[in-house]
Formats: sequence, C-alpha cells, structure tokens
Amino acid sequence: MSVLEIRDLHVTVETDQGETPILNGIDLTINTGETHAIMGPNGSGKSTLAYTIAGHPKYTVTSGTITFDGEDVLEMSVDERARAGLFLAMQYPVEIPGVTVTNFLRTAKTAIDGEAPSIRQWTKDVKGAMSNLRMDPKFAQRNVNEGFSGGEKKRHEIMQLEVLKPKFAVLDETDSGLDVDALKIVSEGVNRAKEATNLGVLLITHYTRILRYIRPDFVHVIVAGKIVEEGGAELADRLEDEGYDRFIDPAAPIEA
Repeated sequence: MSVLEIRDLHVTVETDQGETPILNGIDLTINTGETHAIMGPNGSGKSTLAYTIAGHPKYTVTSGTITFDGEDVLEMSVDERARAGLFLAMQYPVEIPGVTVTNFLRTAKTAIDGEAPSIRQWTKDVKGAMSNLRMDPKFAQRNVNEGFSGGEKKRHEIMQLEVLKPKFAVLDETDSGLDVDALKIVSEGVNRAKEATNLGVLLITHYTRILRYIRPDFVHVIVAGKIVEEGGAELADRLEDEGYDRFIDPAAPIEA
C-alpha cells in the first residue's frame, strides 16, 4: 500500500494585490485503493490543492508538507512526481500541436517506466482503452486535444490514466462540461483503473452527479482554503440537498 500525506499545507498565489493566501492548513491522508472527494464552493481552493500536488509553479507552498510513501513531494520536479506515480487529470486539458496522441502516450509511458513498452502489448492496451472509452481509433493519430470537443478531451485524460497506471490520480473537475452519457463513460474508466491497479483517487468536484458513478469512501468539504467538514458518501448527499451556505460566513468573502 502507498500513502499520500498532506500536513498543514499553506499555499499562496501571486495576484495583482500581491501574494494571496489560498490554502490555509490542509490535512489529508489518501491510501491506494481509496477514493476521496473534495467538494466546496467556487474559489475555495480545490483546484489550488490539485495543482500544488502536481507541482504547478504558479503556486507557492509557504508551510506544510506533502509526502508520498515518506518521500518529500515538494522537493520533486513535476516529472519526478509523475514517475513516482502521481497523475493529474486537468480541468482544462491543453492542446499540443504537432504531437500525436499515440506518440504522446508512448513517450510518457517510456519516461515513467524507464523503458519503452513492447509494441504488441502497448498497441493492445491503447486500443483496449480507446474502445472502453468509446473513442474513434483515428484519434490515436490526431494531435493531442487539437480540435477535440470538451468531452473528447476528458476521455483522453482518462485514457492516459488507464494506460499510464499511476498510483494516485487527482481528478480536477473531470465532470465539468460532460453530458450524462460522457459522464458515465468517463466514470467507468476511472472505476476500471481503480479496480485494475488499486488506484488512489482524489476527486475534485462541485456537484454530486459524478459521485453517483464513482462512489467516494471519504468526502471533504473545503471552504476558504480549509477543510471544514469530513464524512462518508452520505455527506455528499447532504450537500446536494443543503448546498454550502451553512459553511460560509457572508462577512468573510472567499479568496479567488
């Protein structure tokens, strides 16, 4: 079993007003095989947490720690984090002109594993993942995310998850922009990856609809950069009925 631990994490971001605190003491422990849902209103710090784990240079950790099986994640470069087994599915996947999907995936797999996968098994794995996600095989020869619809970009993110086989996946609002059918297909992909590799999942979302398909073991509510409530899947159901108003002090606006 692998463990991702976050302790007293404080993070700032540079804005027009100077260094602005976003995360104000996050504590979280995720084991492989577990699914943790992070919920909260807009501007609460959910995506900041995702990008800080991944190593985005925009965010500055002012105090606290992130460790992965006892190793200091904050001392790792972005590629070192990926090779260690961390994966980020982005809310807004970027286009990479001139790089085909198949070349991108094979290059990433080679960098993570330290050796190129065998052509026969790799071809089988990629075709299988595309079939499961109901992606046209022609997408393998297209440039990464170039001209893809929002749903196609999200399916490609989950395709990466299935073939790269990380230990932990951070899914940053993977459900945004998906219709009901695409949401179900993407969710099934996450569940397959978890079942196949004992994946640990940190699922960031505003809404409970994706949690109907990816059932969380734990739910954490973040408001103003702090975890204000924790519970099981029943907490998500309660949030669906009640919203976030009871957590928010109208006299203390949340930082963006």
